[in-house]
Formats: sequence, structure tokens, C-alpha cells
Amino acid sequence: MNAGVQSYLDGIASEHRPLFDRLHRLILGAYPEAGLVLSYGMPTYRVGDRKLHVGVWQHGISIYGWDRDRGAAFASRHPNLIKGKGTIQLRSRDAADITDDELSELIRASLEN
Repeated sequence: MNAGVQSYLDGIASEHRPLFDRLHRLILGAYPEAGLVLSYGMPTYRVGDRKLHVGVWQHGISIYGWDRDRGAAFASRHPNLIKGKGTIQLRSRDAADITDDELSELIRASLEN
């Protein structure tokens, strides 16, 4: 892991760390070969040509780069989490109602080649 990614991870606020760690664990569990780099100033997981950006903000976590067509099932179950084109905003309280299976489905839909 490069120094920029490590610095970003070290700076994640404690209230958002469990949610970020959960997503990180699910991504690497499904794609242990995923590369982790900083892109657009946030951690970005790369699998082949596919990318999934996971940014930590004041509200919580935002996921960018997910495939809207392939992630349609997740989006239809959680329309209130979709913010603009290709952005999912997760607050810890929202994520508590989302299973690991649902998040894994979104991750696979986004990173599967």
C-alpha cells in the first residue's frame, strides 16, 4: 500500500472507520487481488479495468463508480441512498440496515469483469 493511501486511511474519523473497514473487508474478501490506490483523492479499488471509489466525508461514506445497470437491484431496494449520477451515500445508521450480502452484491456488480 502506498503512503498516500495509508495516510488517507489513517485520517478516517473514528465514527466512520467501522463502516469503511466493513466495505474494505467485503471488497478484499471478494477480490483479494484488488489493487488499492488513491484516485480523485480517495481510496480506489481496481480489478482489471473496473474501479470502485470509496470516499469518507462528513456524512459518512460515498461510493462512486458503481455500475448503475448492474447495481440496479441494490438501487431499487435503497433508492434513498442514491445521490446524483453514480453516487451512493451511506451513513452509519443507513448501513446498519444493509446486509453484508447486499453490499457484496453491489461490490460484485461494480468490480466483476
